[in-house]
Order: sequence, then structure tokens, then C-alpha cells
Amino acid sequence: MLGPAREDESMKVGLFLNTQFPEGDSLPARLPELVAQVRLARQSGFASLWFPDHYIIGPVQMPQPMPLLAWLLREAEGMVVGPNIRILPLLNPVMVAEEAATLDLLSGGRYVLGVGLGYREAEFTAFDIPLSERAARFGESIGLMRKLFTGQPVTHAGKFYTVRDAALSCPPVRPGGPPIYVAATVEAAVKRAARIGDAWLIVNAATIESVSAQMAVYRAALAETGRTPLEYPIARECYVGESHATAFEECREALRYKYAAYAAWGLGGGQAAPTDEAMFGMPFAQFVKNRFIIGDKVSVKEEVARYRETLGVDHFIMRVQWPGLSQEKTLGSIRRLGEIFA
Repeated sequence: MLGPAREDESMKVGLFLNTQFPEGDSLPARLPELVAQVRLARQSGFASLWFPDHYIIGPVQMPQPMPLLAWLLREAEGMVVGPNIRILPLLNPVMVAEEAATLDLLSGGRYVLGVGLGYREAEFTAFDIPLSERAARFGESIGLMRKLFTGQPVTHAGKFYTVRDAALSCPPVRPGGPPIYVAATVEAAVKRAARIGDAWLIVNAATIESVSAQMAVYRAALAETGRTPLEYPIARECYVGESHATAFEECREALRYKYAAYAAWGLGGGQAAPTDEAMFGMPFAQFVKNRFIIGDKVSVKEEVARYRETLGVDHFIMRVQWPGLSQEKTLGSIRRLGEIFA
């Protein structure tokens, strides 16, 4: 059962932690920086902390999210925590449910399980899961996990998973278990998020125009099913600089590195140094517009208000660092974001 609407409440800001680092970077040196970012976010009034999830993305370096989340829980005390997103079709739902219930316990009932279909063929190949099965596995997994979250013995005989009269080892602290937020990027998936999710997780790179059209689909599907989401979260790439005139140039290379990596996964890595047009279909500066939120405090606050008015979103999950952006700039952006949402 979903909770009451939150549209009359003040907007919240969350930190989408950057856990991906360039080849050759020292991961042990980055760990204290992550601690400092989470600590500052909590002190600055951030409501939530989120972790991305991928496998075998070398040469980009990325610690696995669940151990990292557990390690940072003490710094995130009082904040909602969760993955954005767990690639659910790759994983056994019993394992994910056990993991989620334990993190629900460790976080004092503040764990949210963000899930999505995934899209990288290399990951599905490595896990020996056909891409064609991902939607069916996804739906069955969520249904099974919700049964397990009741804490009662479950019998389930599905197409992919079987449980015989067994209950979770660690009952969730939160009644009914952790909320399940569902990421979606196409209309059919948005409708599915309305049917089976506690919220729709809007992904970082979708333009405000495309999200606006999908939000209409989402709200119509909610009305049809009689469901109310816990909130309306949206993930964005965001950089808040001291000066609006220089903000984009300060973060351009780090952002471009990040999205070049995404594009390379899609392109199959066939070009050593592909152009902006090959990767993004347009110059990178044009790609950023109406997709990312970049500027000084005044312009970012105005942009947040535009998203709020256009989409009705109330929880901004901001990723403020990308591979190569300095810790100093990252902390400055976190601090200024906290002042915007204060």
C-alpha cells in the first residue's frame, strides 16, 4: 500500500554519489573524499544518498554499491539511502530481498530499493541472462520480493524463480519492507512503474520535454490503477558554481568523460576518439541543455523551480561529481545546493 501524496510538502534534495573513477586513479585515495562528500551533504540538509550500480565497466573503476553503501551508513545517519539503481534482472530476487531487508535494518528503516531493467549487453552476457528475458524477470522478481518482505513464509513457483515455504532470514524493520522505486525510460516501462513501483525514478539524462510527456503517461496510469506514489523523485546531473558564466566550463570535461563512457557502451567502443555528433548526435553543449542543471545558485534555483512547476517532482537526486572533477569543486557544489534547498 502506497503512502499519501507529498506534493504539498517542500522539495527535497538527495546526493547521487559518484563512485566511478578514471583508469589509473587511486581508489584508496578517493574513499576519504566520498566520506567528506556524504558528511557535508548530511550537514547541508540533504535528505537522501544514492549509489549507482554496474558490473565489468573497466577500464573505468567502480566499487560495488552495496558494500560501499553499508560502509557509509554512519556518515549518512538520518538520510534515506539506496541504489539508483540495482540492475534487478541480473540478480536473484531472494538475494536482493535479503540484502534489502538487512540494509533496512542497518539504516533504521530508511532504505529504498531502486531497481531497473539494465541495458548493457556485456553485463547480461557475463551473468548468463538473455536480454530478452529482462522484463519478465523484473516483474516476477518484484512480485516475489514483496511477498518476502511480509516476513511470512512464501511459496512461489514462477517461470524463473522458486521458493518453497520459506521466509526471509532478516525481517524488514519497515512494515511491508523497503519501498521499491522503479526506473523507466520508455512509455511501457513508465506504465509498469505506476503499476508495481512505490515511485518512478526518472533517470539523469532524460530531457525535461521527454519527462514531461512521460509524466502525463505516469499520472494517467496511476489514476487508472488507483495508486499514489510515495513521492516524485528525479535524478539530474547538477553543478552549482560560484559564477553562472564559468560553471559549465568548470565541469564540462568531467561530464563529457562520463557521457562519453555511456556512449561508448552503446557504440561498442568502436572509435578511439569519437566526435560529439557520433556520441550524442549534437555538440555536447547542446546535449546538456534541458537535460542537466548547471549554473550559479540563482540560476540553479530557478531551474529547479521550473522542473517543479513543469513536472510536479519533489525530490531532486543530484549527481554533482563525475570522473575528473576535483574534490574542491564537488564540495562547493554540494554546499551551494544545500543553501538552495534550505
